[in-house]
Amino acid sequence: MTVNCLQGNHGDKEAQIRVISVTSGKGGVGKSNVVINLGVALDKLGKKVLILDADLGLANVDVLLGLTPEYNISHVIRGEKSLSDIIVSGPGNIKIMPASSGVQELTQLTNDQKVMLLDMLESMPINFDVLLIDTGAGISDMVLYFNMVAHEKIVVFTQEPTSLTDGYALIKVLYQKHGERFFRVLINNIETEKQAKTIFSQISKVADHFLDGISLDFLGSIPRDTSVPKAVMQQKPLLLAFPDSPASKAFLNIAKRLLKTPLPGQQGTIRLFWQRLLNV
Repeated sequence: MTVNCLQGNHGDKEAQIRVISVTSGKGGVGKSNVVINLGVALDKLGKKVLILDADLGLANVDVLLGLTPEYNISHVIRGEKSLSDIIVSGPGNIKIMPASSGVQELTQLTNDQKVMLLDMLESMPINFDVLLIDTGAGISDMVLYFNMVAHEKIVVFTQEPTSLTDGYALIKVLYQKHGERFFRVLINNIETEKQAKTIFSQISKVADHFLDGISLDFLGSIPRDTSVPKAVMQQKPLLLAFPDSPASKAFLNIAKRLLKTPLPGQQGTIRLFWQRLLNV
């Protein structure tokens, strides 16, 4: 098998990649907006970013960016297109894999299809440092699936009671049924950092009481900012439309904090990620 996409600046060694799922217990918390702007922030910090849109039935990464991808991963599975045909360019140097409308099939592939797709993924001529997965919301099988194969899980909350209860429910299911113990918490659309820390403290106390051995890390918060809906209407990332806005600065700080934070487990290669995703 060719391994071009696995080779970075380390010769024959497989390049390490940071696979991060961004998820939530309920919709409407700004998860996709977080993915896009976190990706832009990481790009600004010199990281090569690939975004995988895995929000089934409610994909909106392309909508938020004003993109109209013609193909997705289902066309690859059916042998109609190669991966290089479906990947589209986003803002800056970001690449986007529109997988939403075909990703259900990933759990139903034949062994031949899995090997074929793994070959394509490994030979994909794109080097990147970070893979951001925009999962769906809730606790469906596919949401759990993508969270389980990611190295890191960022759970997005708001101060709404339903966001708090549903977000905790997602963490609880991933912990109790799948043994996931490490989560990063991001509070979105909040008035002050103090309020965000209070919310995180509440979540953390409940988790510590009922989920023995779990580890929650406060990644930070994004302030309520009138520039956010304006950027959405313009179909541009906030960091590019309003780079000096409070929320833009918060995204940059969170990206910096994320890169300084050690991985909760062993960092894997992109090959390992695809193998886990395809269960081969």
